[in-house]
Amino acid sequence: MQLQQLVYFVAVAETRHFTHAAERTHVAQPSLSQQIRALERELGAELFSRARGNIALTDAGEALLPLARRILADAESARQEVQELAQLRRGRVRLGATPSLCTGLLPEVLRAYHRRYPGIRLVVQEGGSRDLVRGLADGSLDLALIILPLHGNDPALATTELLREDLVVASAAGSPPPGGGRPVRVADLEGRPMVMFRHGYDLRDTTVAACRAAGFDPVLAVEGGEMDAVLGFVEAGLGLAVVPSMVAERRPSVQVTPFAGAVLQRTVGLAHRRDVEPPRAARELRQVLLEHLDRAAAAGTLPQGTRRAGPAPGGAADRA
Repeated sequence: MQLQQLVYFVAVAETRHFTHAAERTHVAQPSLSQQIRALERELGAELFSRARGNIALTDAGEALLPLARRILADAESARQEVQELAQLRRGRVRLGATPSLCTGLLPEVLRAYHRRYPGIRLVVQEGGSRDLVRGLADGSLDLALIILPLHGNDPALATTELLREDLVVASAAGSPPPGGGRPVRVADLEGRPMVMFRHGYDLRDTTVAACRAAGFDPVLAVEGGEMDAVLGFVEAGLGLAVVPSMVAERRPSVQVTPFAGAVLQRTVGLAHRRDVEPPRAARELRQVLLEHLDRAAAAGTLPQGTRRAGPAPGGAADRA
């Protein structure tokens, strides 16, 4: 008994027509009929009655149909499982992340993943959250580490909250710290030269919105950069910048001043398309990431200024 014979048998049983079954299975009708007859000879029983052109299942055919469907379903499950295992030996994961997360979070996660799956090629794309969401939407990314909430709460994406992170004020080491060394209020930034991220960058929108909520527009000394450029301008003494704590703490030539009451925070999340299941290799990367964060949270070794977000370990859930 061959799997293809069962495919032909199920097609005839469901269409009750040999020609339609042949069209459905993309085979010539005489070949399909020959395979059905060969199956009947092997089983020693007729599977269809062919009276006056009407096709009906015999008792033997009725008994075989649920078994054939189960065999074909099991064969398909086996094929998919083997393909997914093969993906873990030689597949590819396309991961998007904001620049701050590329430097502050990803290196240890990708190292752990590479050790577990050395054959998987990792393709990392840096960008702002809006750019990464577009990459997910057009299929050029499998997963993306982005800042939540999404603009417009895109229902096509499923997201998992990972971390909550304090934003801090970065200034050049050795310069007078804003607020005289104490935690600052957003109002303390009024009139101070600011280094500002480019348009479309989440941190730019957050900073400008916070300043306007405090009753002023920020004074822009330099604008248009991404994370490394902004920190470099701060180090050069061109102005202050509001940045993630996990990035600022890694730059010894930048001094960090927290906001009083941690009034500025951001939520880091993982996103993927809701209508397309990520490939097995990407799902495994997601699992490695969650395991890493849970272990770090339990050990107190999460990046500076961050806290685990979302459900308890083992219960991370997606949301639209």
